[in-house]
Amino acid sequence: MGLQTSGRTRRAERALQRQLDYQRRKSAQVKGHEQQLIASMMAHSNAVRGKLEAVKPIAPDARVLEVGCGAHGLIFYFGTENGVGVDPLADHYAELFPAWQSRARTIAAPGEHLPFKDASFDVVLCDNVVDHAEGPRQIVEELARVLAPGGLLYFEVNVHHPFYHVAATTHAAWRALGIPFEITPFADHTVHFTLDAARRLFDGLPFRIVSESDNIAEVKDQYDRSRTRHAGDRLKRFFFKNAQYRVIAVREG
Repeated sequence: MGLQTSGRTRRAERALQRQLDYQRRKSAQVKGHEQQLIASMMAHSNAVRGKLEAVKPIAPDARVLEVGCGAHGLIFYFGTENGVGVDPLADHYAELFPAWQSRARTIAAPGEHLPFKDASFDVVLCDNVVDHAEGPRQIVEELARVLAPGGLLYFEVNVHHPFYHVAATTHAAWRALGIPFEITPFADHTVHFTLDAARRLFDGLPFRIVSESDNIAEVKDQYDRSRTRHAGDRLKRFFFKNAQYRVIAVREG
């Protein structure tokens, strides 16, 4: 295993542990207020389903998979009889958030190695996942493999100014050398994608992209209008961070 690969493996493991710690705290905080979170989850799931159904109707018995369903994924209120969620921490989340995790079958597995046969699903969802994982491109290849010809894909990932890619690479290098200093945003991600790098995830794969969008202009405007609280906010006015890149695609035969 090369230094780059082993470093990415360690970052992925660290990101998972940080996510689990965060969701454990959140589980305690939301007790008694679950309905507020459920309403937000339902709205997000309905919005994504609406975008997909503008391309092609989704049958009630459609086979739907969410890769990286996490603690509050789309699959739990997507309105399908055959919904499955996959996440490395699925067993933990089922215990932490039983109010909605029981609404879909979940499997603890990495997105890089999905435990399904080829063409097993009619709809595949992957919402803000691959930049926390060890093999982003490998996950996208798996999305293509398990999606049936003619099936629908919804994909979203955060994108950033190239400055953050350079900063994240530097952070990864000193962590690989054993330097203990850790910057929280870089510890939560294995990679900070630029817009071009996110687009390249789909190169050569059997997808016909139906729609592609980002909200970089909106994010830049928000930073320009927001009150500056600390040095990080000033930096974001010049180098945008945490914009969304979204793709809706159809799996070609």
